[in-house]
Parts: sequence; structure tokens; C-alpha cells
Amino acid sequence: MPNDRIPMIEWAAWWDTTIRRWENEGFPSGLTFEQSLQYFGLDELHIGYCAPNVPPAPGHGLGVMKNEEDYERLKKDMYSDSIIEWLINSVKNLKSRHDNGEIIIRIWLDGFFWFPRRLFGIEPHLYAFYDYPDLLRRMTQDLCDFNMRALTELFKVMKPDYIGYAEDMSYNHGPMLSKECFDEFILPHYQVLTKFAHEHGVKTLLDSDGDITTMIPWFQTAGIDGVYPLEHQAGVDIVKIRQEYPEFIMLGGYDKMVMNKSEEAIRGEFERILPVMRSGRYIPSVDHQTPPGVSFEDYKLYIKLFKEYCEKAVK
Repeated sequence: MPNDRIPMIEWAAWWDTTIRRWENEGFPSGLTFEQSLQYFGLDELHIGYCAPNVPPAPGHGLGVMKNEEDYERLKKDMYSDSIIEWLINSVKNLKSRHDNGEIIIRIWLDGFFWFPRRLFGIEPHLYAFYDYPDLLRRMTQDLCDFNMRALTELFKVMKPDYIGYAEDMSYNHGPMLSKECFDEFILPHYQVLTKFAHEHGVKTLLDSDGDITTMIPWFQTAGIDGVYPLEHQAGVDIVKIRQEYPEFIMLGGYDKMVMNKSEEAIRGEFERILPVMRSGRYIPSVDHQTPPGVSFEDYKLYIKLFKEYCEKAVK
């Protein structure tokens, strides 16, 4: 990575509809994700994905199971060693570039709120804390065991830059679950896994949309080092978070809603977050995928200013 600026990454980059729009506005078509990052001069963040094999849901927000009998049927194929083997082979192919400092590697695992929701569906999952607590405990323990197996094998091969857990346990008014439910069903598993990661010198970050502000103390108790993407339109204020939690790691936080406004608006957002960029333990990035309302010219201007402010942050 360059030493004259802080990293320039897009943790989730662009919506597919955004890319299709850009291709009609002059962006080269047919580029791979890696080639697209290189085209814009962004640092390469690669993702190693490892999650239980859950069959596709019949529709958005719907589940693939209803009860313990369904879970037993699905469980036979969900935690296969072949999934972990695929992860290990994929990071082996990237190891030399990572060890040379050319790329960043994030390992993406399912979290203990996200995973049961994939199985139950959105609404039944929320009821499951009360309707099926014993089953929910089994599911999260099985996931913890699977994630521990994955990390054990991973750390034999390499140490990624961080572990990222998919959760999405907040919305724009705060947490989707109570602290009591978090403490009972989620906290113990993170304490096991974050301790193991820290013993190997690897940070753990949690991926949750929405306003996670009130949950930061919960995460710290769990050993979680930081959060992304820190959505500004959901009320997340990274300047305030940095003041209250100076050691907390943050990734994201740049308000995507200004990217199609004007140079003044794009620059103004960088000015807002510049003190945090200078504070350390923060990597700026769009606070979710760049939306299709942002033109190719808008994004090129954003990239130009992104580089300018990443250089300012180290001066």
C-alpha cells in the first residue's frame, strides 16, 4: 500500500445497475471487479467468503425453514468441510500478493443475527427469539463451531487484514433486537471468536447497515474492534463516534447521497470527515454501494477528490 496517503478502498463498490449506467457513459465494458478497481486507481480489497450452504429463499425476506425438523434436514449439507476448503484455496491464490502488500484481504463470515434470519426469514426470525429459543441457540452454536473451524484452518495459511461478520442488525432508528437478546444469543459466540482472532493478531469488524451507534458498547463487550459501513443517512455520525470511542475502528461513513450533487457537496463531505481521517483507526469509504443515481462523471470527480483528501489526511 502507498505510504503517502491513507488507503483508498470501496468496501462494497458499486451496484450492478450503477455499472450498467456507467458503461453507457464511457466506462469500459466487460472489466472484472479487480480491473475496475485498477481503472479508478483504488486499492484492491479482496473478499474471501465462507458461509454455511443455505438453499435460496423463495423470495426476498422469506425463509427456508420453519421448525427444528426443517433445520435437521438442512443441517446435513450446511456445514460442509468443502466450503472451508474453497476459502483456503481462494486465499492461497492471493497470499503472495497480500504478503507483498499489494492487496487487502477481508474474510466475510456469517454473523449470529444474520445467519438465523437467512434460514427463518425476516419476520419469523424476530419471533424465533421467543418462539424457538432453544433452536436458535443450537443454530448459533453450530455456526460458531463452523466459523471456528474456518478460522483455525485459515490462520494456518495466512492472517487476513480483518474478519468481517455480516449482521445487518440495525435499521435507521437503531437496533432490531434488545440488548438482552444480544447478550443471550449473540454475545457469547463473538467473545469466543474474537478472542481467537486476537490471539492471532487479526481484527474483527461487524457489518451492519442502519444506526449502530447505541450498540457500540455491546460490540466492545463482545471483543469486536469496529464497524462498517456507518450510514450517514441513518443518523450515524462518525465524528461523534470518534470523540466518544477513540479506539474504535471505523470503515465507511462517506455519505453516498452527496455524490451526484456538485463538486462543492462532494468536497464538503470530505471536509466533514477529514478530522476522523486524520485521527487514525478509520478508513473512509462510501457508506454503502455507490447508487445508480451517480453518473460516471460524478464518480470520476469523487475519485479525484478522494485521492486528494486521502493525501491530506497524512499531512
